[in-house]
Amino acid sequence: MRWLLASLLLLFVVLGGFLLSPSPVDSKAWQAPPPPALTDALAPNQKLRLAELLARGQVYGPEDTAEDDQGRLYAGTQDGRIVRIWPDGRVETWLETDGRPLGMVFDAAGNLIVADAWQGLLQVSPEAKVTVLTREAEGLPFRFTDDVDIAPDGRIYFTDASSRFHQPDYKLDLLEMRPHGRLLRYDPQTRKTEVLLQNLHFANGVAVSPDGTYVLVNETWKYRILKYWIVGRDAGQAEVFADNLPGFPDNLAVDDAGRYWVAFPSLRNGQIDMMHGLPWLKDLVAKLPDGLQPKPEPYGLVVALDEQGRVITSLHDPKGTHLQEITSVNPSNGYLYFGSLHNDRIGRLALRSVPGLGEFGK
Repeated sequence: MRWLLASLLLLFVVLGGFLLSPSPVDSKAWQAPPPPALTDALAPNQKLRLAELLARGQVYGPEDTAEDDQGRLYAGTQDGRIVRIWPDGRVETWLETDGRPLGMVFDAAGNLIVADAWQGLLQVSPEAKVTVLTREAEGLPFRFTDDVDIAPDGRIYFTDASSRFHQPDYKLDLLEMRPHGRLLRYDPQTRKTEVLLQNLHFANGVAVSPDGTYVLVNETWKYRILKYWIVGRDAGQAEVFADNLPGFPDNLAVDDAGRYWVAFPSLRNGQIDMMHGLPWLKDLVAKLPDGLQPKPEPYGLVVALDEQGRVITSLHDPKGTHLQEITSVNPSNGYLYFGSLHNDRIGRLALRSVPGLGEFGK
């Protein structure tokens, strides 16, 4: 009997301590829309399994990629390196940022512009010299610099996914479901940083239209993509470009035909959608060890959208054994390159093998 009473007392103390301890989040309720059916252009297939695997076992978490004019591929890894992969398959460490390099793109001068989750917006010269371009806007430091793209006029568009949570705590930002994200613009000529949109629910991937008239930005937690007009009658205004997507949209890219490619690290999670209606439950879940929190099922998904935000085609790996947790898809020189937040490989697939792209994809 003593052991039973002691066990009950211990359970009471532990449970009481858990319930009374402060939560790391202040959750807000949100009603998630029913997920779209995976039919028609979104129907599951095995197309991602056709991708060639580059640098397999030699990289960890190549979140985004960029190809230079010599055909060398660059990627930022989980341990803060930017690696360079040569056309012959050699992999080398190009430099270390002492942060977490995420989105990256080359500018017209051959500099690699990098959104580093910890270090801010960086410029890396061809000689691997790192320069910090900006780390704050309107007095608010970046806490999670995420993705980047460059407009035809040279101005740089990028995101601060969350002004409250750093990159390792992205799940807390999801549970809290409050708008901490921003879309920003850096002008290399004036060296000024502007806030274009704020109060976004995890501002993630960005892609400037080929003509430079607008920029797209993913609002990941709301399963949607916004369009921000740069010029024209609606300049400075934003509207929904694509809504109720089948998963959490990550990085964005546009190809030479004007198609927008969206990477999805995971499909929608029914547990998360349910919990969004119960803020008190999310506050409790946020206190649990990471291993006890909801986890995404392994899946590989990439979707192509037209200029009106309609789905053209999709590429899947339903079991996620070949490619999963895809965070970026970059079209370059007739190929698509697939990055991942935690995987040990980069995928490459010829555009001509992608169904539903018309003559360009053949």
